[in-house]
Amino acid sequence: MNDQYYTREPGSESRPAECAFVYRGKELHFTTDAGVFSRGELDTGTRLLMEALPEDLAGEILDLGCGWGPIGIGVKAARPETRVTMADVNLRALEWTRKNAARNGAEVECLESDGFGGLAGRSFDAVITNPPIRAGKQVIYRMFEEAREHLKPEGSLYLVIRKQQGAESCMRFLQGIYGTVEKLDKSGGFWVLRAKK
Repeated sequence: MNDQYYTREPGSESRPAECAFVYRGKELHFTTDAGVFSRGELDTGTRLLMEALPEDLAGEILDLGCGWGPIGIGVKAARPETRVTMADVNLRALEWTRKNAARNGAEVECLESDGFGGLAGRSFDAVITNPPIRAGKQVIYRMFEEAREHLKPEGSLYLVIRKQQGAESCMRFLQGIYGTVEKLDKSGGFWVLRAKK
């Protein structure tokens, strides 16, 4: 099997690489790695998703499939009063997320979780994800369904998906389970969607 970023223990050799960017006026610094999504740079989809998030995010926030941590750490830096949980199945990703959170002074909770498997009984005001499209539609659609179960009333799921990787069918699927779905951004071949409970 190929070494994918959504496996628990990546088999690829660790090759750390630095990455920095400014998010809502805060300069943030990260170490990324092989075997973790988007080594060495903030990928376009994640950047568009972060830029489209509402300025007034509040409460309990889940960064699902956090990778090396840009979304959750960025949200915490921009909105220090939020309570951010960062979850990933990839242990290497979680190790870097913990280190990157400390490096950027972001107090976040980091949990190992395959989808929502490690989040039983937890509920959130917002779930944010750049889903692992290569894991397959069945996997990511289950994540979207489970996200609804873990959202508080009026909570929202925020996600990014490439148009060519099924954004239109994804939006129809979300409308079937959430009702209210809106496009927050549509640029660079990506759609940023918000599905509200």
